[in-house]
Amino acid sequence: MSRPPRAREIVLDAFERILVEDGARGATLDATARAAGVSKGGLLYHFASKDALESALIERLRVLVAADIATIESAPEGVVAYFVRASVMEDDDLDRAIIATSRLAQNGHPAATRALLEMRESWEAVLRPHTRDAAALDLVMLVSDGLYFNNALGGDTPLTVVPKGAALDALIALVAQVAAPEAAD
Repeated sequence: MSRPPRAREIVLDAFERILVEDGARGATLDATARAAGVSKGGLLYHFASKDALESALIERLRVLVAADIATIESAPEGVVAYFVRASVMEDDDLDRAIIATSRLAQNGHPAATRALLEMRESWEAVLRPHTRDAAALDLVMLVSDGLYFNNALGGDTPLTVVPKGAALDALIALVAQVAAPEAAD
């Protein structure tokens, strides 16, 4: 697949940024064109409609999730350990795509909701062989959700302090130990 033109990416980045910062209602074509520094006609050249922008964002999420799955599968520290560590938000491309797609889903966008469900199912599929049973898989997923949620809320007064350094390492070791297939014996 060829790389999209840079101008197209700039418009999509602007749309994603508006969704993250202002939500779905603020992500209009006019606001996106302004944020991207293009005319509305320039935006429409790359994306014929808001639906096309939303579809491109969802496709971006799918591509990033596929890359994430490949990284998870080859993680030297182990699948579960890497997955839990990566659950601490870093404001990277995948984090922004997840939040932007979540904003669409929160606004009733069925394709966005489906893409987020597929993302979760992909993560579960890559984790399942590395966990002892369904409860261990749930544990890994819920710890991941909790880290991501609390880190995403972050700011000056997070609901829960997200562990860092040695504390995060200890949490990851505990989750990996409890979830490991050999822990079932």
